Amino acid sequence: MGEDGERISVKLDDLLNQRRMTLTQLSERVGLTIANLSILKTGKAKAIRFSTLRAICRELDCQPGDLLIYDP
Repeated sequence: MGEDGERISVKLDDLLNQRRMTLTQLSERVGLTIANLSILKTGKAKAIRFSTLRAICRELDCQPGDLLIYDP
């Protein structure tokens, strides 16, 4: 959570379900470990690299705004 209770939510689980893709499949396609993707999926990540965001968006055919949500 942010300093004022704000947070960025990650909708990776929703996108994976919509694309009928597993976390393992995405892991293989983007070259990240399942553990790192799981941290992102559960909202425990404190940051995400643009290269990671690009790779996820490429493989899930989405935009960053489809994946990340600002929750004030």
